[in-house]
Amino acid sequence: MAARGLLSRLASADPSRPVDEVHSIIGNLRAILNTRLGDSMCAREFGVVDFVDLVHQFPAAAQVIQRSIRNTISEYEPRLKNVRVRVVASNDPLAIAFEVSARMMGDKRKGLVRVRTEMSQGGRVKVE
Repeated sequence: MAARGLLSRLASADPSRPVDEVHSIIGNLRAILNTRLGDSMCAREFGVVDFVDLVHQFPAAAQVIQRSIRNTISEYEPRLKNVRVRVVASNDPLAIAFEVSARMMGDKRKGLVRVRTEMSQGGRVKVE
């Protein structure tokens, strides 16, 4: 059973209730993937490259973003290991989508975490 962070326990109506670790990881991925490199004053490497800056470099830009996502998740989400990121089809021609898959640390029973991310033209990232 995972322990929740201090802020999530304080914000909760029932601080003794256990956290759903997968939902916690997905929430952290949303924060990581919606932060651009250089936005964090205390960790310059935190975040991913800005999609808007790379739009005119397609298709090579997809690999740059893919590598940035993988490296950032590997560094700033310690509950995941063996992070893999691959480009997947998107219904929106002005967006790029990725599938992120990784193994959860410590608990072999939970195994694989897989999420789909989509970067829109405005630079916003959806994590599903």
